[in-house]
Parts: sequence; C-alpha cells; structure tokens
Amino acid sequence: MTDSHKHHYRKVEDYSEVMKNEHSSNNFFKAFIAKPKNIHIDIQDKDEKIILVLRQHLITQFNKVFVTILSLILIPMLLQFAGFMDALPSQFANAFNIFWIVLAFGMLTRSFLSWFFNVYIITDERVIDVDFHSVIYYDISTAKIENIQDVTTKTMGPLTAIFNYGSILIQTAGEKNEFEFENVPQPAKVTKLLNELILEEEREKLEGRIN
Repeated sequence: MTDSHKHHYRKVEDYSEVMKNEHSSNNFFKAFIAKPKNIHIDIQDKDEKIILVLRQHLITQFNKVFVTILSLILIPMLLQFAGFMDALPSQFANAFNIFWIVLAFGMLTRSFLSWFFNVYIITDERVIDVDFHSVIYYDISTAKIENIQDVTTKTMGPLTAIFNYGSILIQTAGEKNEFEFENVPQPAKVTKLLNELILEEEREKLEGRIN
C-alpha cells in the first residue's frame, strides 16, 4: 500500500501523554494549537490528522514591533526638532506624515503575516515546515515521522526559560535532512510528542497495524 492509504487504528490520545492532556483548540492566532478543529492543508492526505500547529512564541516578535513603533514616533520627532518639517510646505509635511504612517503600518502588517503564516505542523504521519516569503510565494518541506532519526531541544538565554520557548532540531533520513522549529512554545512538550509519534510508528510496524 502507498503512504496515502496508511491508516492509524489508534487515536493520538491513546498513545500520547502530551495530547491526552491537551484540549482541542479552534483559535487560529495561538502559537501552540493542539488538536486543531478546523485547520487543513492542501497536501494533507485523506486519513492524515493534524495534531499540533506551532508558530514562533509571541515574545520573539516584541523586538520587531517595538522597533517599528519606536521608529514611527521618534523619526518624525527628530525631523521636527531638526527643523526639517518646518522647512517643508504644509502640504508636503502632511504628505510625509501620511506616508510615514502607511509605511509603519505596512511594516507591522508584514511582520504579522510572516509570523502568522510561518508555521510548523505535526501530523500523525509527518512534520511539515511552511516558510512564508510573500502572499504568493512560500516553501513547504515535509518529512515522514518514520524517517526522523533524532530530536533535540535547544534553549538559550534567560528569556527562553522564563517564557518557556526554544528551538527543536529534527534530523531525518529524508531529502531535507534537518528541520528546525525555531523559537516555539513548550519545546520539551513538543519533543516528547515527536518521540511518542516515533514510538507509535515503530509499534505499528511490529504489530502489523498498517494497511
């Protein structure tokens, strides 16, 4: 049988302690979405179930937002203080202010879209890394759970401990031999889940539970 006809007889809650203690979520804007109810992807197989959707921890986006807002406020103030704005005709000064607001809003929107659409997905069959570059261009890399050879967690600095986030390195035997889930929430829990999925794949093969 091909992989598209592979069928799991057990629900993820039956073998995963991590998912057993997680409630299903329908909030698309979280960075840690366990057992999502209404999230589907184009490459998802018929019987394949999405177990976890991850984004970078929100705290990692603080710098981008802070710098953008600070620039929005400080640069016009500095230009005003230097007398640049006073030297401009009023209509040009107003046009500059509008341009600056639109630019800052565009930067914030781009940062949000990048955070929202750059996702890491774990299904009962594989891991999926979606790299968003623009509205019309993105990369999708996948690796089967059975091809995962090693999973390690990397945390650096006090912020990662305080806010419980870190990066997960996944070594595989596939075409792309390394995946990195960067700055995701609850990395220890995600690593444990991946190890549980690997063990379940091995049990299925040993017990002949794969069609």
